[in-house]
Amino acid sequence: MAIDLEQLRRFLAEYDGEPLNIMEVCGSHTAAISKLGIPSLLSDQLRLMSGPGCPVCVTPTAYIDRLIALCKEPNTCVCTFGDLLRVPGSGGHTLRQAGGEGGRVRMVYSPNDTLKYALQEPNTTFLFAAVGFETTTPVYALLLQRLVKEDIRNVKLLTALKTMPAAIDHLCTSGAKIDAFLAPGHVSAVTGSHIFEPLAQQHQKPFVVAGFKGGELLSAVYACVKLSGEGKVVNLYPSVVTREGNTDAQAIVNQYFEPAPAVWRGMGEIAGSGMVLREEWQRFDAGSAGLNEDHANPACRCGEVLTGKISSNQCPLFGKICTPFHPQGACMVSTEGSCFQFYSNHREK
Repeated sequence: MAIDLEQLRRFLAEYDGEPLNIMEVCGSHTAAISKLGIPSLLSDQLRLMSGPGCPVCVTPTAYIDRLIALCKEPNTCVCTFGDLLRVPGSGGHTLRQAGGEGGRVRMVYSPNDTLKYALQEPNTTFLFAAVGFETTTPVYALLLQRLVKEDIRNVKLLTALKTMPAAIDHLCTSGAKIDAFLAPGHVSAVTGSHIFEPLAQQHQKPFVVAGFKGGELLSAVYACVKLSGEGKVVNLYPSVVTREGNTDAQAIVNQYFEPAPAVWRGMGEIAGSGMVLREEWQRFDAGSAGLNEDHANPACRCGEVLTGKISSNQCPLFGKICTPFHPQGACMVSTEGSCFQFYSNHREK
């Protein structure tokens, strides 16, 4: 498939074959594709779709509601990355608002920040909002390793951890019109590219592991087009991704977590698509089980955006009452959300 960049651009711009829908399932890909203007370089016969690759975006409102309730409990503080502070829970209430109403909330840049606070305040329970995919789960496993080793007892996790393969399989079997996948580079660095091989073979769709630079993304789209209809996995990010992945990271994840069903916004419960604390580590859990309900604004169509059924600007709330300054749905909150990216980079085009 050797081709120089100019030939590649011309091929993708002039492509006049069968219409193809290519889905990226990585929030960082969504952001890079949007910022680089990749869709504007493609033929109208090629459509890039944003999938469920933003962990904040696919988390149900029940999880946000639980965080809000926890931050109001005595001697309790919720620690979280910034995005989750602004995600609406039931009735549009957010964790940031709860903090303004007397709840105790801290924004952190690393889970290890939670340890610092826990050591400073041994009588306060610090709850970390552990949201993420295969990329971030090893970080939480390392946090647990430290908690055990140093016998720190006032830190717990509220988990909403998810894994990609089962969700992709759900998309493929639910009738979604997807012809190829840009496989996530960061996830693949941990899991290895081999995790996509059963999906590629079963559904006869190409999975192309992609980097994040413009040339890397265009090369990946080109590979998706050329391999259309073939059940193959191609790794175009070999500087970071191997077939086997990071086996050390996989081992520590398996030490503390095990697969379980998980609820995804827009897709409901998917068997085997989550990771929860193993029974022997349940003392570190802050009540993660049963957070399945999703009561978002009924006019918000984040679920359809996340499954490629509509584009962000086809939601009736987009750019009107739903903006990054007043988000109605999670896809407009996170910088990895397709609505946020579309609003920031394309709304005037």
